[in-house]
Formats: sequence, C-alpha cells, structure tokens
Amino acid sequence: MKFSIHRMPFGATVHGGGVDFALWAPSMHGVLLVHTPAGGKAASHAMAQDADGWHRLTLADARAGDSYAYQLADGTTMPDPAARFNPQDVHGPSQVVDPARYEWADTAWRGRPWHEAVVYELHVGTFTEEGTFQATRERLGELAELGITAIELMPLADFPGARNWGYDGVLQFAPDASYGSPDDLKALVDSAHALGLMVLLDVVYNHFGPEGNYLHACCPEFFDAAEHTPWGAAINFDGPGSRTVRDFFVHNALYWVEEFHFDGLRMDAIHAIRDSSPRHIVQEIREALNAGPARERQVHLVLENDANQASLLARDANGLPVAGTAQWNDDLHHAVHVLATGERDGYYADYADDAAGRFARALAEGFIYQGQPSAFRGGEPRGEPSTQLPPTAFVSYLQTHDQVGNRAFGERIHALGDPVLVRAALACVLLSPHVPMFFMGDEFAASSPFLYFCDFGPELASAVAEGRRAEFGRFAAFADEAARARIPDPNAAQTFQASKLRWRERGARPHFARLCEVQQLLDARHRLLVPHLAGVRGAGSHGGEDGLIRVQWALSGKRLHLLANLGAEPAVDTAAPAGTVLYSRGAVADAAGLQLERGAVHATLEDMAGG
Repeated sequence: MKFSIHRMPFGATVHGGGVDFALWAPSMHGVLLVHTPAGGKAASHAMAQDADGWHRLTLADARAGDSYAYQLADGTTMPDPAARFNPQDVHGPSQVVDPARYEWADTAWRGRPWHEAVVYELHVGTFTEEGTFQATRERLGELAELGITAIELMPLADFPGARNWGYDGVLQFAPDASYGSPDDLKALVDSAHALGLMVLLDVVYNHFGPEGNYLHACCPEFFDAAEHTPWGAAINFDGPGSRTVRDFFVHNALYWVEEFHFDGLRMDAIHAIRDSSPRHIVQEIREALNAGPARERQVHLVLENDANQASLLARDANGLPVAGTAQWNDDLHHAVHVLATGERDGYYADYADDAAGRFARALAEGFIYQGQPSAFRGGEPRGEPSTQLPPTAFVSYLQTHDQVGNRAFGERIHALGDPVLVRAALACVLLSPHVPMFFMGDEFAASSPFLYFCDFGPELASAVAEGRRAEFGRFAAFADEAARARIPDPNAAQTFQASKLRWRERGARPHFARLCEVQQLLDARHRLLVPHLAGVRGAGSHGGEDGLIRVQWALSGKRLHLLANLGAEPAVDTAAPAGTVLYSRGAVADAAGLQLERGAVHATLEDMAGG
C-alpha cells in the first residue's frame, strides 16, 4: 500500500492530535473557526493571530469528515481558500480531508517520457453522460486502445454552481464536488496509470472566478489593485506580501502532483500572470517540482502563452526544460483553421496570407510569430525565436476547448472546414514530431458542439448571457438582435447537456471510419516515429508552393520527410522524398514523380549518415 500527503502551511491538516487549521489574512482580526463535527452541532472557536498574519487553531476533537468555515469580524462566513473538498459548493463550509486514507495501487508508476505523449484534452462534466470521475474512469480503456498516452483534464478547482468549463474556479485545492470526491479523482488517476496513461491537470493561476472568491474579503494582500487584468485586480505575484501568495500556488502545483499523482500540469494563460520577479512563477514551480516529485518520476509542465516566449521553453545543457516542457501551439491551430475554413476574422487575420505555408512553418519551427509584428495586435511584435527548441516543445492540434467553445454555436472544425483539408492537416500533425493533442471527440469526428456554459447566480448569470451576445454583435452574422438571441444561454442546463459527447456515434458511419483512421495513424506514430524522437533538438526545414508543402526534421538516426498537398488541385512532386514509407494516402509514384491528389499526405523515414 502507498499513501501520499502533501504538507502545506495553510488549510486543514489532520494528525494524531486532531486537526490544525491555518488561514493567512494579515488585515483581519478576530477570525473565528466554525467547526461542525459530522452529525454534530456547530461551535465557534477564536483563532490566534501571529505577527505574520496567520490565524491558527488546533482542535483535538476534530476529525476527517467534519465541516468547518471561517467567520470574519464583519460576520462574513467563508470556506477555506485551501480546502481539500467543499461538497456544498463555493459558498458552503469546507470538509476536513485525510489524504492518507486513500491507498494507491500505482506504486511502480514512474511516468512516461514526454516524447511518447499523445494528449487527449477532456472536460469531466461533458466527456460522459454522467459527467463524473467514475464515469470518465470507465472510458479510459478505449482511449488507451486508440493510442492515447496522456489525458489532460480541464480545470477541476471548485467553481460556483453545478457546471462550468473550470476556468471560473475559486477553491484551488478542492476538486469540484459535482464530479465526485477527492478519492474518486485519485481512483481515476490510479486507473489511468494502470493502463499506461499519463494524467495532466489544467490549472488556472492567472485569475479567480467572478463568484465565490472570498480572498478579496479576507486577504486583500493577495491582489495588486494597481495591476488590472480582464478579471479585475491581478494576483500579487511580485509586490509586498507576495512570498506567501507565491507559496500558495507553488504548493498547489506540488499538491496535485504529489497528493493526486498527476504526471504534470497545464498552466492556463501565463501571459496574463503579472510577475516582474527575477524568477518567474513558472520557473519557480518547475524548480519546486524538480526538487520534489520529479526526482522519482517524470513530471511535465505545459504552458499556454499567447506571448510565444520561447525563453520559457528553453533547455539546459542536458536537454532538460528549465521551465516549461512544452507549449500549446495556437499558431499552428490558427493557420490550419484559416486553411480549412477560410475564416479570417479577428486573430485569424494574421494567418490569412499563405495559410498552407504558415502551417508548414509551424510544423517545422513551432511558432509562426517569432518577433514579427502582428496586425491583429496593432503592429506590436509578438513572440521570440523558437528554432532552437526541440519539436516536442510544441503541443499541436486542430482544435481545443477554447477555439470550439468560444464560437457562438460551439462548432468543431470538422463541421466547419473542408473535410479533405481537415483530414490532411490531422495526418500532418499526428505524423510530425510535435506532441499531438486531441480535443475530446476529435477521434471520431463528434457531432456534438462544445458550447460555453456556466451556472452563476441570477444577477451574474444575466450579465454573462447579455455580455456574450453583445460580444458577438461585432460580427456581421450577428448584427441584428434576432441573430444574437439564437446564441445559447451559457447558464441554461440544456447548453451544458448539448455539449456532452455522444459515445454511440463511435460505432456509426462516418464516425467509425474516422476512428479507424486515427488509430492507424497513431499506430504508425508509436511504432515507427516515437523511437526516434528522444533527444531531438532544433527545428526542421520547410518549403513548398501552391499549397504543396514539404517539411523535414532531423530525428535520432533518421530524417523525417512530410509531403502534403493542401492546394486546390492535384499536384506532382518530381523529387519524391527518400526513405521508407511511414504513411501514405492519396500519393502514387510513376515515371513523372509522385502524383498527389488534393489532400494527399506522404511521410517517409530516411536513414541519416552515421545513424
């Protein structure tokens, strides 16, 4: 048997002498702990405050399963910001949890190297009809059989109401009770490891949600009122008192990896983190992981960073990440989206010129914008050079929850784009040395949309619905009020229900055909490509014209050639790529060269001299 506990300075800590409670609230005085034993009556207890702003109390008769809350001098009663579980939602009391009660079975698990990753992003609430950790657990075998090697769970931090994407979380240490208990989540991770699947967790360290965040009431020091973000005052990562704030998030990262055995984290929108410290919070988290759980197993840190800061993906002399293991590659997505759909609104305008060529550059070099001016951003330069990074520093995909869910009707790319080009682009991504990622349902071309949904209180719910419709009013398709009225209400239960995957589709045409094709591509990737990805450094090269793209990469002992016809007409390549065919569809060799129908993809592996 194996127990896992992450020790931290705040929250409720169970030990042989009862439970220690600790809250950091420097501006508050006279804080009370309201303790309710399981099946008993609530009682209030004064907490002792020290010079550093900590309020502490040890209750010898407190036990796991008890409820507790903090009461401020003005009468506000609030949950613990570091609660491990909050079963009565974000306004209710917290529950004492003893993490040592769960017995882990994955004692031999040491993780998987990053170059083996094929990631599957999923939302627990809509991945299955039941929307629970247990129901997700029951589907893992199908993902492993397909060739998925890592699942990435969208944020789980407790959010207001019964449904949410997760990016409105306010209790960073408490998995939302609508999905199940902390032990249910641990069982999900345990089962994934038994199948050889890594599990990554999406965490949000750039803001808290708009409802249920009591930190503003108890601890204004947690925020920097002078720094504004789209979500209000920025989190205080670099001002007075920031050491404790930084510790809160460093401990949160360690907590998920140590106590829940996650194999890594995906850090949401780090470009929105205001941190001018000499050591960015991302780097500090990496160092804490390296000094702790990463000494015994593989731990990965994936970034979302619209600023394309290649410096946060740098490798040391041994080829190991100094901060981020990899970054979501939105540049590649945007080029594919323009290529397949023809849409050029908003940020897609930056990718409208030669989308096929830009896609090729993204495959070869990772970022498209490496310091060039962005018209969408008013001519401001965006990004840093990325050609020194290994291809596995980029997580690439045709869509994510963001690009699907931020559409008015949540349409997926296979419902919008040219099917020939969507199919070809998917093959290119899966046959590239990037780390590929699916958004749940991609593998069988799911017909269900993924809409924006939430469950706020009445006043905020109305503002969110009106604001979303007003936002789309900027687009010609939604210029009139009747068109905007058709946009689903994010707070309606049916909006959430419509976003659930329909698993029965997997066995029906044409969904089954897509599933079989994905399995074929992943089989080729794992057997023939992955063995040559370890230790690869530096970018590939690219070229092409009229939609015919050529990309090649130097791998470990092999050179990978990728040829794809993304143009409007059939094409011919008179110098067909050398090497053993890794995968070929729509390409036929004859005396004139390699004849490529529209949407053809041809990949070969060539031995390198000395390889």
